[in-house]
Amino acid sequence: MGASETVLPAARRLKDVLSVTALLTDDAEPPFERGFDTIRGRLKRASGALGDFAIRIDELQQVDPSGRGALRWTDPRNGGTSQCDIILDLSGGTPLFPAPAKREGYLRADPGSIHAVADAVLEASQLVGTFEKPLYVATTPSLCAHSRAGQTGCTRCLDICPTGAILPDGDHVTVDPMICAGCGACSAVCPSGAISYEAPPPEMIFRRIHTLASAYLDAGGEAPRLLVCDRDFGTEMIALAARFGRGLPADVVPLEVEALAGFGHAEMLAALAAGFAEVTIMAAPTTERDAPDREFALATAIAGEGRILMLDVTDPDALCDALYAPRGPALPAVEPVLPLGSRRQVARLAAQALRPESEVLPLPAGAPYGAVLVDTDACTLCLSCVSLCPSGALVDNPDLPQLRFQEDACLQCGLCAHVCPETAITYEPRLDLTDAALKQRVLNEEEPFACVECGALFGVKSAVERITEKLAGKHSMFSDPARVRLIQMCDDCRIRAQYHSANNPFAASERPRVRTTEDYLSKRRDH
Repeated sequence: MGASETVLPAARRLKDVLSVTALLTDDAEPPFERGFDTIRGRLKRASGALGDFAIRIDELQQVDPSGRGALRWTDPRNGGTSQCDIILDLSGGTPLFPAPAKREGYLRADPGSIHAVADAVLEASQLVGTFEKPLYVATTPSLCAHSRAGQTGCTRCLDICPTGAILPDGDHVTVDPMICAGCGACSAVCPSGAISYEAPPPEMIFRRIHTLASAYLDAGGEAPRLLVCDRDFGTEMIALAARFGRGLPADVVPLEVEALAGFGHAEMLAALAAGFAEVTIMAAPTTERDAPDREFALATAIAGEGRILMLDVTDPDALCDALYAPRGPALPAVEPVLPLGSRRQVARLAAQALRPESEVLPLPAGAPYGAVLVDTDACTLCLSCVSLCPSGALVDNPDLPQLRFQEDACLQCGLCAHVCPETAITYEPRLDLTDAALKQRVLNEEEPFACVECGALFGVKSAVERITEKLAGKHSMFSDPARVRLIQMCDDCRIRAQYHSANNPFAASERPRVRTTEDYLSKRRDH
């Protein structure tokens, strides 16, 4: 796809290897080419990945093969659709996909660079055969807090995915494995663990961190520093620094990870709790910074300033200078804590080890930890929030009109605030390190109403009194005092009262008599 002067030479080089269709975006005349198809138009939309692209073309013109003389274009039409395996974009315009470098099968080159076009043509010619697509993430839909009952809650993974591989799918989200590039950002920001990185899983990362720290400390080292880098850029930077520079300081331990964006706040805190005095994240130029910056801010708020650093360098000497730069007194490493459990549990254990003197830590907005605040004057205890809470942080009391809350289970997904009809719910991002966060506490409670017939407790007294005041004598259905009493009865007494009332809604016509054998015999005798 692109201008004819760039696309046609590229198509000629590829026609013997691939089945090529050249989409011209300029006003060129139809070329007399038999080795590949040529069309003209505007690519309106594209979706999919390697081997399964779907495209839509507007103003589509194809070569009219009829007649004699020069070839000519057919009349333009909109809505042309087709499928293809590879897209070679030589238009030089806006990429067709977000994070185009991560979309497999989508090759893009600057049409003004001969070398870039040649490299793209060569890469396209190699995309022939059978390919294995890694499954980078695993999903557990039952844990997802995306939505309930048509109300949208958590959208962290949808907002952070650079390739658009994550889409809503009812109450949860789904990941298109063909589009997923394995950056790991969704796993880092998921508050419930519904999406987890599987190459390798978080448990393996925690185990590696603990092994590195324990090996260094067992050898007699003190206050080690962890340098986290990716496999391509970071490993090459360390190798160049070791060969041509000063190398890494003796107290710096490198950790190579598959996806730097997947190294979230739980991993950063686990490293500090395992015995590292400092954690440095070396970002690559191609790293999407949304997830790392967000997780860095959250981890810093929990661990404290100076323990976690973000390093942006592109030169090996600059890497050495940053690591050898004089610092203040080394931060003491805590007594090592074994990182066990889910990412939320590991983060909580690490925070308790790093901040033993603290009870409640304030966190930045959007953090997956926090408290639910209820305006008791506005709350009517309708318990809509309880029915939709995906993690069970909000629960009711079957014996009393109560709204109870367990802070450790709260994901701060936003569902309860969205569904509350009185807008009585707000949030406070924080991390409660005390045992109170593991217990249920009452957010709102009221006195129950006693049934006027049997005395059984039911409902909320203020709500029943409010409904009675609004309907008694003011609504045609409740003009009779006997009908008003129905509002003040429990379910069992209300049904009994309606059944025995003059206008019984459960009443029916008299049941027909059951026919017996005698009825049939008497009928036969009569005939």
